[in-house]
Amino acid sequence: MLHNTSELTAKGAAMTMGDEKSIEVVMEAASGPHFSGLHIDGLLPSPSASPRAATAASAPAAFSYFAQSDSEFSSRQPFVIGVSGGTASGKTTVCDMIIQQLHDHRVVLINQDSFYRGLTREESERVHEYNFDHPDAFDTEQLLDCIQKLKAGQSYQVPIYDFKTHSRCSDIFRQVNASDVIILEGILVFHDPRVRSLMNMKIFVDADADVRLARRIRRDTVERGRDIDSILGMYAKFVKPAFDDFILPSKKYADVIIPRGGENHVAIDLIVQHIQTKLGQHNLCKIYSNVYIIQSTFQIRGMHTLIRDKDISKHDFVFYSDRLIRLVVEHGLGHLPFTEKQVVTPTGSIYTGVDFCKKLCGVSIVRSGESMENALRACCKGIKIGKILMHRDGDNGKQLIYEKLPKDICERHVLLLDPVLATGNSANQAIELLIQKRVPESHIIFLNLVSAPEGIHCVSKRFPSLKIVTSEIDMALNEEFRVIPGMGEFGDRYFGTDD
Repeated sequence: MLHNTSELTAKGAAMTMGDEKSIEVVMEAASGPHFSGLHIDGLLPSPSASPRAATAASAPAAFSYFAQSDSEFSSRQPFVIGVSGGTASGKTTVCDMIIQQLHDHRVVLINQDSFYRGLTREESERVHEYNFDHPDAFDTEQLLDCIQKLKAGQSYQVPIYDFKTHSRCSDIFRQVNASDVIILEGILVFHDPRVRSLMNMKIFVDADADVRLARRIRRDTVERGRDIDSILGMYAKFVKPAFDDFILPSKKYADVIIPRGGENHVAIDLIVQHIQTKLGQHNLCKIYSNVYIIQSTFQIRGMHTLIRDKDISKHDFVFYSDRLIRLVVEHGLGHLPFTEKQVVTPTGSIYTGVDFCKKLCGVSIVRSGESMENALRACCKGIKIGKILMHRDGDNGKQLIYEKLPKDICERHVLLLDPVLATGNSANQAIELLIQKRVPESHIIFLNLVSAPEGIHCVSKRFPSLKIVTSEIDMALNEEFRVIPGMGEFGDRYFGTDD
């Protein structure tokens, strides 16, 4: 539900100012290291700051859990959320509510406002003519560098911007540490495609223009010391045109649109559930929403241990491989469309269930893929199965050696079978052939036992609408393009031709 742009219109009770907890209060009350990157990590002096500035800046705000090593997070890929919307639309409130509900995870909030360019003397003298809502007002290169370093598990020194002087503080900055979740909030965070590409989830907070203007007047008079005339003049001259030209068009990039901002509790609850699900997934599942790993259990891990053992007998290898393949096939079938169906039970009662997808076929990539055909036939009685033979190195410049597919395959959902996804080259060729046969990309489900990250990247980038279902994602490919730790040559081991 959260992968496609859709307006979540469920009713949420309006929040009163008294009910709304500020995130600083939450941080104060939080125990342990969960909020190391939240809102204010500590104002730390820059290396060039004076000793007096250093003492004043670091005494009250430097938290003891900064000693946590960044290397702890280097192996984890953080989940990056972009939150955009018009001025005073409720972006910060939405971010705070998400952070409060993600209390079991380290969360860092990065405000795009921190990356405003400092004004020159000439610009400061004519500040009323300066457009702070234009993309050029921000140092996007530094913002990009910040998010890239945080994603890589490194800490970052975020600049402090003074809205009264329209300049950056030269002697202090905000130290931000590696986290499980990075929330990037700002009016123009969706404008630059390079920044967008770093996000795993994009949220657009929508609010009525009159409501946003009223909130902006209240905020700028109280927090930024501006008078109403200057606020209205700036709104008419810069804020509204920039919203129409830059911010509203970026709404199309959002995965989720939240009407009414922080008042929409149902939407925020759904978003938090989605984030928590993603945090429990493999890093590649966070990057590619079309990749699915069957839930790991001790039984599944035990079977993987057996089939990966080079000393296992052929009989046992086939037996436990078949068990794993059956689980992958069952999981893959769960991604097919269904229709509601009612039946009468032997007790005379009505049972409301679902009807299986009727137009279905399997396609095995010869020869290893043929090892998965029996499990598919056991799950889908009378299913048609086609075959594709690809030559790894090409035969006189041709990789496709043989294909035999159902004539009406373009009308069917296709389960593509290959137990090992290594480089992804053969899989891409097979998928391309299916698409040439007019099979919709979204109607293809690729089933395998083990995938290499390189293969996942190769297939998912080229065919983002296709689904990949696997039982484990291994470490990498070696110099010989074999999956590590892998299972060796699966076809030879399964069919007994490895001697």
